[in-house]
Amino acid sequence: MERKELTEKERLEALDNAIAIIRRNLPDYTYKCQQANTDGGIYEAIDNIEWTTGFWPGELWLAYLNTNDEIFAHVAGIFVEDFKKRIETKTAVEHHDMGFLYTPSCVSAWMIKQDCHAREAAIKAADQLISRFQEKGQFLQAWGVLGAKDNYRYIIDCLLNLPLLYWASSETGDPKYREIALKHTRTCISNSFRKDYSSFHTFFMDPETGEPVRGETCQGYKADSSWARGQAWGVYGLALAYRHTGNRDYLDLFEPVSKYFLDKLPEDMIPYWDLIFTSGDEPRDSSSASIVACGFLEAASSFEKLGEYDKAVKYRKLAKQLLKAVYDTCMVKKEEEGINGLVKHGTYSKKSPYNTCTPAGVDECVSWGDYYWMEALTRLGGWKSWW
Repeated sequence: MERKELTEKERLEALDNAIAIIRRNLPDYTYKCQQANTDGGIYEAIDNIEWTTGFWPGELWLAYLNTNDEIFAHVAGIFVEDFKKRIETKTAVEHHDMGFLYTPSCVSAWMIKQDCHAREAAIKAADQLISRFQEKGQFLQAWGVLGAKDNYRYIIDCLLNLPLLYWASSETGDPKYREIALKHTRTCISNSFRKDYSSFHTFFMDPETGEPVRGETCQGYKADSSWARGQAWGVYGLALAYRHTGNRDYLDLFEPVSKYFLDKLPEDMIPYWDLIFTSGDEPRDSSSASIVACGFLEAASSFEKLGEYDKAVKYRKLAKQLLKAVYDTCMVKKEEEGINGLVKHGTYSKKSPYNTCTPAGVDECVSWGDYYWMEALTRLGGWKSWW
């Protein structure tokens, strides 16, 4: 059966829905951030302390690009100052997620409005990120006390933090950021993908020798399964790695990693929270579909520039099919009551007998799911990436 693709009319309708909800949310989230996930359909308003708080300002900048309405840029600018303060005071930044925080909130503001405070904050965030680089093992430590044996590891998500480093080298002319990004990418690609092209969520290295130790999971079902969002970060991260390096190996690896994700999808194309599940009543994770769609559109652009038009057409079509699935089954419509997110059926953390995660945001809206939905819709209309 041929799967339907998102039409241009549907894309514009989806953006209209998203922007209407964002506009309605402005009074609640002008001086406060959104929690990582909704609770009963509503995002709690929180201080700027989570790793996910960059996504809401990212949505504001995307809303601005799609409307030219200065109200969105004005509120996003308020967050620039908040994020500048956060990095200057080192508030809750002892982890690797500086890219998720500062790329959609501040790199975007610099690219769109030439906001010098945004540029300054993003460069300081890049400095904070490279402070977590471990020479032994050549990776950016994800969490925990630096060098601690029980946390001497990275996670696949970090591929989306690396564009901040490429940007920082380009902005400052200092190659140190780029060099660390390249080293981390090599380590990740050497260890995080299994022979069948599924992925480990997290990978431990030996703090004394720097040698690889073992792959495990924190948020997936178990160590030898493939967490859906982790596989999605791998897909998008590899596409971005190719754009920033020109290393064809990354684009070649992107294809089987993508195929593994696609092969595990149920008929409606909305992935389960872990790809070990392909049917049944387990929760879905719609955010993974939107992340992968962004990766497919990124890769399609690269294939087009390489003159490989059949692959460009293939991945653009697949992206539209994934987005159509989200549109049909997960998109929040502007007239819906009791929900203030953009995309339903996301999963932040699902507890299993084998993982170590704290359960949160199961079958809810999640902030990155909302953001990447908007990014994918905007990409389809033409967009200069800030990743």
